[in-house]
Amino acid sequence: AVCVAAGRWQQDRMHAKEALRAQFDAAAHLPPVALASLPAAADWASLRYRQVVAAGLYVASRQILIDNRVHAGRAGYLVVTPLALADGRVVLVNRGWIAQGMSRSVLPVAAPPAGVATVRGRLSIPPGSYLELRPETPAGPIWQNLDPARFADATVLAVLPIVVEATAAPAPDDGLVRDWPAPDYGIETHQVYMLQWYAFALLAVILWVGFHRPRFARGNDA
Repeated sequence: AVCVAAGRWQQDRMHAKEALRAQFDAAAHLPPVALASLPAAADWASLRYRQVVAAGLYVASRQILIDNRVHAGRAGYLVVTPLALADGRVVLVNRGWIAQGMSRSVLPVAAPPAGVATVRGRLSIPPGSYLELRPETPAGPIWQNLDPARFADATVLAVLPIVVEATAAPAPDDGLVRDWPAPDYGIETHQVYMLQWYAFALLAVILWVGFHRPRFARGNDA
């Protein structure tokens, strides 16, 4: 029973990941939507991976760098800058990856464009749970994880619970790397674990029958 329950749990996880992959594939074929046209209480989960367009002013003083991000074998940061929309809301824009310098004491320079900027990108929802050594809100520009809710608490900005992963370079190009691969949902892993648990359940039944067969035989002889 325990093996069957574990197999069903892995099966449910597999189906949930398949639904996310289907959502990703479908979003790739939909036209971009204007972020300003979406209400603050929108069903953001249903808009995950959707191409969006947002216009506003970058709040350069609140820019943060997400630490320990590797691209092409090099350590670096994700450059995340809040974009203030015309209606007063703020959305975090993952502008791209930048390499770490020779020393961690000297941060790379990645100033956002001045004036009204138009951002084209992919709507993303960061995970709500993550592992970190220190749960306190970072005091400086270096953050370990990207959390819109924590960012909103730290900055008192009306931050939307989403992130826009920029896919188009601004003019002039800021030199950041915008390479957003398709998410790895691990569907095959859940499928393997599901089959293993069901195989364990079948093996348990076979062993139970095998161990009890002599008892059944003696009962029939009596």
